[in-house]
Amino acid sequence: MRIGELATESGLTTKTIRFYEQAGLLPAPPRTPGGYRDFPPHALARLAFVRDAQAGGLTLAEIRSVLALRDSGQAPCAQVGVLIEEHLAEIERRLDELRQARTVLRELARRAAVTDPDTCSAGDICTILARP
Repeated sequence: MRIGELATESGLTTKTIRFYEQAGLLPAPPRTPGGYRDFPPHALARLAFVRDAQAGGLTLAEIRSVLALRDSGQAPCAQVGVLIEEHLAEIERRLDELRQARTVLRELARRAAVTDPDTCSAGDICTILARP
């Protein structure tokens, strides 16, 4: 199938498909005598996998490594499991940071609500942000 048809069926743009090909996520397809790309039917499933893996938070490099394992004939399930666990741990760490930031911001908002700008001294940059 030509790239336009693949784009329509996959919901991606032709530019994205070319990028995935250049990035090593999609093997270069054979060319027609006229020089057009002639993607095999399984390219559609591969593009769906890339899209699903990205939705799960995997980077293009991680997706490329999973595809390389599959292309070599190995099942990438163990590697995918490790990647998922790593991403989950990173999300948990970021959530903890966000909870801490929310606590600090709530305290700053409380201070801001009771601060009279007319009482700020010229030597202070901002009394709301200054530690009490």
